[in-house]
Amino acid sequence: MQVLLLELGPIQRVRGTAVERVSILLLLIAMSLIEGQRARAGEFPQLGAPLSDAQVTAFARLALENLEREYPNKPSHVWTGGEEDCTPRQLHPVFYGSFDWHSSVHGHWMLVRLLKHYPHAETAEASRQLLARQLIEENLRREVAYFQKESNRAYERMYGWAWALRLAQELRTWDDPQARNWAKAFSVLEEHLVAEVHGYLPRLTYPIRTGVHRDTAFALSLILDYARAVEDQQLEQLVEEYAMEKYARDQDCAVEYEPSGQDFFSSCFNEADLMRRVMPGDEYSQWLRKFLPGLDDPHAKTSNVLTPAIVSDVTDPQIVHLVGLNLSRAWTQRGIASTLANDDPRRAVLNSAATAHCDAGLKYVFSGHYEGEHWLATFAVFVLTDAGIDRPCPPRKKVRRGGNSSDRDCW
Repeated sequence: MQVLLLELGPIQRVRGTAVERVSILLLLIAMSLIEGQRARAGEFPQLGAPLSDAQVTAFARLALENLEREYPNKPSHVWTGGEEDCTPRQLHPVFYGSFDWHSSVHGHWMLVRLLKHYPHAETAEASRQLLARQLIEENLRREVAYFQKESNRAYERMYGWAWALRLAQELRTWDDPQARNWAKAFSVLEEHLVAEVHGYLPRLTYPIRTGVHRDTAFALSLILDYARAVEDQQLEQLVEEYAMEKYARDQDCAVEYEPSGQDFFSSCFNEADLMRRVMPGDEYSQWLRKFLPGLDDPHAKTSNVLTPAIVSDVTDPQIVHLVGLNLSRAWTQRGIASTLANDDPRRAVLNSAATAHCDAGLKYVFSGHYEGEHWLATFAVFVLTDAGIDRPCPPRKKVRRGGNSSDRDCW
């Protein structure tokens, strides 16, 4: 930034009002941050292209720096009295870092995902060492014990649960000796959360539709992917039937009211991304036309959610959510497009929007501010590695309500 200031001369020499001078200074700061981000990330990745070693290293280092960082911390813990062990690490001996439980969980997922796809990256050995320190069965049993307390039954429901099952999926589908040991250790938490989903979903009379953590459609998408990947037919059937019961009749999603000021999800796109997993292709295409009408019409109300959100302040812990919104919109748009016919005009529109959203989001992943850096890399890696659509299921003639699903080697 100092170089940029020198090129323009002392700020006192800038003509105009005080507001104009401040605006120029803010512009220079923003330009400096973007240049720093580019240097740190090794230039921004391109959607659909492999990551360079520098890019893998930059993403992994954010997790390596944060996953064992205990403070600052937002535990969201319910104190009931008489508790002595109440530091974040004492409450959660595995997932105590990265500010909150779910960010720690999906930060671990990101390291595993990068190791699977880029096993020879510069940060591979450091990532393995951290995972070996963290994914210890004794400590994971203590994580389960936390959930078993009556006051914690709803803890991280279902956002954190879904990320934990995504981590389990990544471990269990990785042909690696260490990963098999980590998967075995993680199974105690995995089995507990699967049981919790079975106990909770039948009681969830109304799905939660929101742009933040508790959005039901997002969680169900990850849980369904997990169920299919590990061939849990009962869980797969539960999620499919719930999705069809609660979402199949939906029409005209209220996209004109998106986004809210602190969203990191589009509830409408999350729902559409879930339903592409449970409906056969032709049926889904027709449902999507009713649910998000006018995707291929630039004058329709849906054009609102095809344009990246503006992020005015990456240092604000709520406003920075909008960076995550751009990235999550990108992966849902890309996922939805993947199910549409090649000659469907909505496919090109959605892929173009996904690229624009991804580019907009990536600019702020390496902001230098913990408010975003403790979690945004996961969202970036999720979209850049096509998580959830890397092995899409082929269209089915009808939605199965049970039976053997082992013939589908996809998710």
